[in-house]
Amino acid sequence: MSVIVLFWRMKMAALNYNHLRYFWAVAHEGNLTRTAENLNVSQSALSTQIQKLEQQLGHKLFERRGKQLRLTEAGRIALDHADAIFSAGEELLGTLRETGTARQVLRVGALATLSRNFQVGFLRPVLTRPDVEVILSSGSFADLLKELEALHLDVALVNLAPTHDGATPWITHKIAQQEASLIGMPERVEGKLSIAGLLRDHPVILPPLGSTMRAGFDALADRLGVRPKIAAEVDDMAMIRLLARENVGLAVVPPIVVKDELASGRLMEAANLTGIVETFYAVTISRRFPNPLLRPLLDSPQV
Repeated sequence: MSVIVLFWRMKMAALNYNHLRYFWAVAHEGNLTRTAENLNVSQSALSTQIQKLEQQLGHKLFERRGKQLRLTEAGRIALDHADAIFSAGEELLGTLRETGTARQVLRVGALATLSRNFQVGFLRPVLTRPDVEVILSSGSFADLLKELEALHLDVALVNLAPTHDGATPWITHKIAQQEASLIGMPERVEGKLSIAGLLRDHPVILPPLGSTMRAGFDALADRLGVRPKIAAEVDDMAMIRLLARENVGLAVVPPIVVKDELASGRLMEAANLTGIVETFYAVTISRRFPNPLLRPLLDSPQV
């Protein structure tokens, strides 16, 4: 049965949410006895509630393997909906409690490889507010979108716009764009102005194949007739920063990534790579009660 058909059947049958909550608890625990103890109900009463939900849906939700309960295919579909339903309920309570006062928690997910300096810059307006708690987590691109859709995040910070069509809920805000530069230790770059000369004389630390910055760099090297020696290909901006500091080579990176090193003189900007850009996005979804802390951040100009 498709998700749409199951959801429609649940809707038409006036779903009993007490039954659904019991199922939800057992599905996450994976054990009927422990769940009954946690909920302070008898095991037989808990089994009866789940059986009633199965009767209402017309499908078995669990199969027993030894002492463990495993979700059936219908059970996995029902759990996806239950997660969304109870997450929405938590959001409602958090948003409307205290006589309508908006919650002061901002849940932010960031691509694990994204510049830490950029993340701090985006969040700076709320980081020092005593009435705001920022919950910041990192993950892969796919995981962030999944958490965002499940309402576990208010916003996801990424450097790639997600694919969007009529079936996807993403709202993609382009919040910053910065051209990349060649950056390295002072002894590598002082007195050298030619990009072609720098690329011939020094190994380079590059973003990975498939990234927009890498495509731009490869096109630039081709135009200059240079075949640079690649010291490293790295998808983590923090690691690119460390390798540049270790004098492994010249890094192709937006200056914001090494802002502190440039300010202290530990690293120097050898050349601006015009047209090779890193774009930063804040991804949200349409919500009835969006987090009021988020809009000022989306509207603030980024470096």
